[in-house]
Amino acid sequence: MPLYEYRCLACGHEFEALVRAHDTPVCDNCKSQELERLLSMFAVSSDATRQSSLNRAREQNKKVMRDKAVADREEIEHHRH
Repeated sequence: MPLYEYRCLACGHEFEALVRAHDTPVCDNCKSQELERLLSMFAVSSDATRQSSLNRAREQNKKVMRDKAVADREEIEHHRH
């Protein structure tokens, strides 16, 4: 069974899935089947791929931190009322 990397077009979640010949993968986050198969870079190691991975991780971290800040503000506002 091949291992593929996917990005969910519905929620943006990226994940890996073992896919059999007649199976259709689904997003483990939102269960959507609207997926984009990504180019696997497991066999390539270069400064460019490392920088690309680092940039992607930084962007994901920015989103997580932004969501956390919004949740923190909402929690503070909730406790003020």
